[in-house]
Amino acid sequence: MRDDTSGHEHGGTPRGGPPEAPDPGAGCAPAGLGTAAVRSGVRAPEIGYHPTRRPAARRGPADPVKVLMHRHRDLCERAVDPLEIAAGLEAHGLTDRTAARYRHRDVFSLAEELYARAPGVDRRAPRAAVTKPDTCKDVRAGWTLAALLPGAACLATAGVLRLTEGVLDGEARFAVTAVGTLFVVLGLRLALRGGPLRVPDPAGGVTPYVCWLLGYVVYGDDLLTQVVSGGPDGHWTAAPAPLLGLLPALAPAAWCAHLFAVHARRRLAASHGLSDFGSGVRPLLLGVVALFLCALTALLLLADLGHPGQGGSLLGPAALGALLFVARLLAVHGFPEPAATGLAAACAVEVAAPFLVLAGRLPGLGLLARPVDAVVMAAGPGGVAVLACGIAAAVLLLHASVTLTRASAHASA
Repeated sequence: MRDDTSGHEHGGTPRGGPPEAPDPGAGCAPAGLGTAAVRSGVRAPEIGYHPTRRPAARRGPADPVKVLMHRHRDLCERAVDPLEIAAGLEAHGLTDRTAARYRHRDVFSLAEELYARAPGVDRRAPRAAVTKPDTCKDVRAGWTLAALLPGAACLATAGVLRLTEGVLDGEARFAVTAVGTLFVVLGLRLALRGGPLRVPDPAGGVTPYVCWLLGYVVYGDDLLTQVVSGGPDGHWTAAPAPLLGLLPALAPAAWCAHLFAVHARRRLAASHGLSDFGSGVRPLLLGVVALFLCALTALLLLADLGHPGQGGSLLGPAALGALLFVARLLAVHGFPEPAATGLAAACAVEVAAPFLVLAGRLPGLGLLARPVDAVVMAAGPGGVAVLACGIAAAVLLLHASVTLTRASAHASA
């Protein structure tokens, strides 16, 4: 004799009643509820189901910061402070808005957590070993003295030539000039290989551009004057006054670059976001460039007083000094390619000016010389250098106001 209950459990029809509809919760009943709950029509709770809670939505990783730390493991382990991690993250394209996805208000707070959680580094070790050497007074005195050497060599050479004027013959004066030039070059190499003007990864090909620009500021005005007037003929007259103002300006350039690096680093430590840091560094950059231009103008005026009538307009040398300073500032902070491009563009304009005038003498090509003639008539022969160096310096300064206001430009070396 079969039991009715067992027949019902096996899918049969119980005696004395219509067939029951299959219970949708019957197949989900966990062990321990028994068949009585199935017969009573009570829906069995699903696994992971809570009557007062919605089904959990799909979420990302439980610890997104850990994922980011593994992605940038090398950066986190070799960083000497959180600011270096913040600069590295920004260099990889991470912004304050992106940091919100990692549950942080900005990149700096995210970098602090990455720095604290980086494995394998003893954060309790003393930090004296990673202190920047420029904070030492002896080191500052060393690169300041090195920055004064090129100007001192140039002034000494000019003084010897002026005192021996009419005493030494042409060959002896040429020998004095060659020796003085050698000392100037050695001083420049020593000054630019250390201190605030040192470039960590120098870009090749910049030296010829600088040599051409310095040579043009001495001989270019007279060369262009002769070409426009139908020459060139005879010797070109040198104008040493601009050079006597530009080379001593290397010392204020080094101090201005040092001030910019130190104050930018302090603003980086006090900022709470990348936009906050950028808005604070931009006026600092413009102020440093203005300070250097003031010092350069004073030196050019003193050099012009020492050699009256030989310096011509001061706008060309001032524009050249601004171009060289901004280009060096970009190269120091890791952007040598834009600096080389700006210097090459200025050289191209100065080279093209006399060649356009010469090409305009050919039949049917007189139109080529008209732009140069217009500039010379409006601003004199020095107008070409003003346009070439001034426009290049303005473009580089605009580029620097974008690139040098990033935290990645001021990361620890």
